[in-house]
Amino acid sequence: MNRLRVGIAGFGVVGNRRREVIDQNPYFQTVAACDQKFIQNMPKSKDLKFFTNYKDLLKVPLDVLFVCLPNYLAAEVTIAGLERGVHVFCEKPPGRMVEDIERVIEAEKKHPQLKLKYGFNHRYHDSVQEALRIVHSGELGEIINMRGVYGKSKIIPFSGGWRAERRYSGGGILLDQGIHMVDLMRLFCGEFEEVKSFVSNSYWNHDVEDNAYAIMRDRKGRIAMLHSTATQWQHQFSLEIALTQGSLCLKGILSGSKSYGQEQLIKARRSEADTGIEGEEVVNYLNDDSWRREVNEFADAVINNVPVPSGTSRDALLTMQLVYKIYFADEGWREQFQIQDPVRIPAGQDR
Repeated sequence: MNRLRVGIAGFGVVGNRRREVIDQNPYFQTVAACDQKFIQNMPKSKDLKFFTNYKDLLKVPLDVLFVCLPNYLAAEVTIAGLERGVHVFCEKPPGRMVEDIERVIEAEKKHPQLKLKYGFNHRYHDSVQEALRIVHSGELGEIINMRGVYGKSKIIPFSGGWRAERRYSGGGILLDQGIHMVDLMRLFCGEFEEVKSFVSNSYWNHDVEDNAYAIMRDRKGRIAMLHSTATQWQHQFSLEIALTQGSLCLKGILSGSKSYGQEQLIKARRSEADTGIEGEEVVNYLNDDSWRREVNEFADAVINNVPVPSGTSRDALLTMQLVYKIYFADEGWREQFQIQDPVRIPAGQDR
């Protein structure tokens, strides 16, 4: 069969990395891309067409659109792609606020024949997938609690200042990076019904947070503790999962910056010894195949007309709601930035 024509809206670091794995897929082929940076320097290529805005990009005959744009454009361009009749893959977060993904879902309902997937990439890392397999197998019993830390040293990593301005980003380190940890906690435990938090911007003094501390309880009474931070001078990713018969620790994660350390899964079984464990099994992961795995899953859903198995619009909605539950739970933060209840019930509707 002919390969499906793919357009990429946003051709920065993430857009270029997506292109690599898109073109490795036997069913996809990148044919066009857009980026505002092309206004100053329009690249030349015999393989790709380039544009300076997404509206011109969507005039090109496309089958699939990848949205790799800042938060304030993500929902708008995703909806435009659906209305144009193309399948859409959008990076996280789905927008600046919960209302953005709600608008996308309304557009999605009008086009049930199209596939929509969100790029919660950490779900596809080997350490996460193996930990999820172990939890689902029951070999270490049931989850008791989780502790997660995800942090880097500043708000603006590499691609412009919009991340530090609420009008463009919607939020700071929690919405930008911490959303991955929030999503993983949901993946392992399900939905959290009660949230307590402290949110602050007292170090970098932007109008978005540089630290968010949350403690959350799910419907089974299990507790998850989260620290999302932009004052972690030595970058860190760590997710500890305590189970009734042992523990799992996801430590480090392979990334483009290579600053989070070796990706490992540390597995331990509970014992009656004073240390509480019999010993540890440590698995080191040397290669990051998560980007290819994620795109291939999306391509399979498109080609075979099957439901998107992970990273659905519902996943995006529930994860965004949990992020905003954390914002909302800090009374001072809520009042300062007029954060609305993310699970409010609109008049005349039931959730």
